[in-house]
Amino acid sequence: MRMLARAALLALPATMAAGAAFAQDAKIDTGDTAWMLTSTAIVLMMTVPGVALFYAGMVRKKNVLATMMQSFTVCALVGVLWMVLGYSLAFGEGNAYVGDLSRLLMRGMAEGWDKPFTLGSGDSAVATTIPESVFAMFQMTFAIITAALITGAVADRMKFSALLVFVSLWTLLVYSPIAHWVWHPNGWIFGLGALDFAGGTVVHINAGVAGLVAAIVLGKRVGYGQDNMAPYNLAFAVIGASLLWVGWFGFNAGSAVGAGARAGMAMLVTQIAACAAVLAWLVAEWATKGKPSVLGAISGAVAGLVAITPAAGFVLPGSALIIGVVAGLAGFWGATALKHWLGYDDSLDAFGVHGVCGIVGALLTGVFAFGALSASTSTPEGYGGSMEQLLIQFYSVVAVFAFTAVMTFILLKVVDVIVGLRVTEEEEREGLDVVLHGERLG
Repeated sequence: MRMLARAALLALPATMAAGAAFAQDAKIDTGDTAWMLTSTAIVLMMTVPGVALFYAGMVRKKNVLATMMQSFTVCALVGVLWMVLGYSLAFGEGNAYVGDLSRLLMRGMAEGWDKPFTLGSGDSAVATTIPESVFAMFQMTFAIITAALITGAVADRMKFSALLVFVSLWTLLVYSPIAHWVWHPNGWIFGLGALDFAGGTVVHINAGVAGLVAAIVLGKRVGYGQDNMAPYNLAFAVIGASLLWVGWFGFNAGSAVGAGARAGMAMLVTQIAACAAVLAWLVAEWATKGKPSVLGAISGAVAGLVAITPAAGFVLPGSALIIGVVAGLAGFWGATALKHWLGYDDSLDAFGVHGVCGIVGALLTGVFAFGALSASTSTPEGYGGSMEQLLIQFYSVVAVFAFTAVMTFILLKVVDVIVGLRVTEEEEREGLDVVLHGERLG
């Protein structure tokens, strides 16, 4: 996922070329394709079982199965939606704001299915060394995990039917257009010059803001602030977080769309940022609460991984260390102080971690972009971004934040009219496992 503004011109493993100039007998690079197939598989693993276990381990026992069910079913639902329409809206030619219907039902793949894929056309076309089937599948896994992340904000209280309707509308009307803005050569944020290597805006700010709005619209859980809402099984959450950590290498290094030096740098800085964020979160928690917690450690890892996502292909290791430390502290603040100050009930801190750290990472990308990697306005051979690039990053963050917030609010209200958003108080007290699915843990 490297179709990232001006940086994409350097990021993709093949040269920029108009479709007509891309030789008809061009060959797929088997090494790049093998890496992308591997990356796609481990990114999918981030949702099932990664997010499923991570979220399920942090809810109460009566909602564990319902929480896992959300991630599992979202995976299936978004997979179908992506094939039918989502991919076309995100990566069809279209205009500056949304793709067209040229890839409806993924039609057109019969032509050149065994040739390298070129995204866009004319002077702005970007050529890859992998087939379109692999590119489309890789992008599908990003759409899947973005929708799954939102469920953490509404855990314990949203109807399953409402979730399915909302995710369907949101994927097509919010996620796909934003992916087009940022990653397609025709997209207006792409043209602006914003840097988003693997989804700081498209995935994390997008999902985090949607989660925040959903949490506010649904209201607080019954007994919030009074009942014991401690996680049922932190061992599940640790396993889930571990799968996320490993899968994130596919998420970030896979966004190089090839097995080259950029993928290697993206993998290295991803690890460094995650490690630094774990330690930063634990230090903050130790200093303020007296003890470092397991929940804090795994939350810190996710915070660092989120923040390095937009920067992974554009920064060097020293910058990644700083990004990780800032993310650990920002994520801790977002999951504790910010949530209490504003008074919303984001059940599993979708906004506190993904939204806040996505914003941090997007902005710090503008600060630390390394010129030789990013093709930004940074010093060509050295560290440091520029004020111009930072402002571009800021504009992209504001645009995605505002669009997602408004559209999510509208869609939730529509869904509320159609099927109702929330289970009853009695059903919530009984637990969603039994009420919604007729099952329970032993």
